[in-house]
Amino acid sequence: MKKVMMIFVVSIFLISFVVAQGIHEPGTGLIDPELKEEGQGTGQGLDEEIQNRQMIMDGNYMGEGGQQIKIQKQTNNRIRLEVGGVGVDCDLNMTQEQVQNKTKLNVKLNNGRNAEIKVMPNTASETALNRLRLKVCSEENNCSIELKEVGQGEETKLAYEMKTQKQSKVFGLFRARMQVQAQVDAETGEVIRVKKPWWAFLASETEEE
Repeated sequence: MKKVMMIFVVSIFLISFVVAQGIHEPGTGLIDPELKEEGQGTGQGLDEEIQNRQMIMDGNYMGEGGQQIKIQKQTNNRIRLEVGGVGVDCDLNMTQEQVQNKTKLNVKLNNGRNAEIKVMPNTASETALNRLRLKVCSEENNCSIELKEVGQGEETKLAYEMKTQKQSKVFGLFRARMQVQAQVDAETGEVIRVKKPWWAFLASETEEE
């Protein structure tokens, strides 16, 4: 009788083992083997999403605000963004992410934070021009604008930096060229910093073209 019971228990165990092997795809732990074929539950879909988000490609894209963004990859790993006729260069670790039919641009900062480019070059340029009392920023007036990191540590930010020289008069008598710059936060659009030479308080600036 004991032998019969033992054989019965062993038989039940073997049948359960065989059934379990038939339900699960070996090595996957998936209930339905078809999920493996579709890449579901394997992490494949997530890897592809991350890869797509990290690729920067030449082309014309629509920003979240509806602006047309032109992206050009240049030499030395530099990237040029152009919106509304205003172009800026950037040599930072930039990524793009497609959200429906719009494109988000992000930059990985040295402190590990991801900063989204919410303010476009044309908007930042207009803000900086107003602050520096300029009408245009071009090579003709030795003006340039660049997208870069500013600050240190936790205070590191992504900003547009406009640099130019302005004609001024010291004590209202002596003409002098004055180096000035303005930084505009690429996430908020706020002016972070305006830099002028130490003697600027002695000079009057001349508004230029």
